[in-house]
Amino acid sequence: MIRVISGIYKGKRLKRVPHPSVRPAPDKLKEALFNIIQEDVRGSIFLDGFAGTGSVGIEALSRGAEKVVFIDEYYPAVKVIKINLAKCEAEEKTRIIRKEFNRAVIQLANEEMKFDLIFLDPPYKLLDERNPLKVLKKRELLKPGGKVMLRRHFKTRFITKYFELKRQISIGDDTISFYE
Repeated sequence: MIRVISGIYKGKRLKRVPHPSVRPAPDKLKEALFNIIQEDVRGSIFLDGFAGTGSVGIEALSRGAEKVVFIDEYYPAVKVIKINLAKCEAEEKTRIIRKEFNRAVIQLANEEMKFDLIFLDPPYKLLDERNPLKVLKKRELLKPGGKVMLRRHFKTRFITKYFELKRQISIGDDTISFYE
């Protein structure tokens, strides 16, 4: 079961994407993530990249984010995000972009969008093939003082020169790296 764990939508059950490659963030992971960024969420512009069910972005809305942009190229995921936003009656503060991540970032940069918080949950194999932080840095989507959070499998080695690693936490098989 996926649910919103805190804030104005607390307890709302969210629909899953019916595909085994879509890994919704477990409650423990979301709780740990938002405990760390809680002071930064209220009033923020939040990007949920590789959004899947949209549960992390919806959690940000529930905790006071001003706006959330969801990016996912997989049509069934986009459909589920729309359903989940409707369950929370949260569509007005959101935008969904159905495109490959790099193309979506380029589009947002062309629109001069900037984000306070960026959460990325790419397919694990994508981190072996290309670095999603590279396009974020090149297109300057992060506001000064903003944070990028990257979820990955704890066994995946991931090193980047594009942002400074500030902190890492591990929950089960997942690691979240916090960059500035």
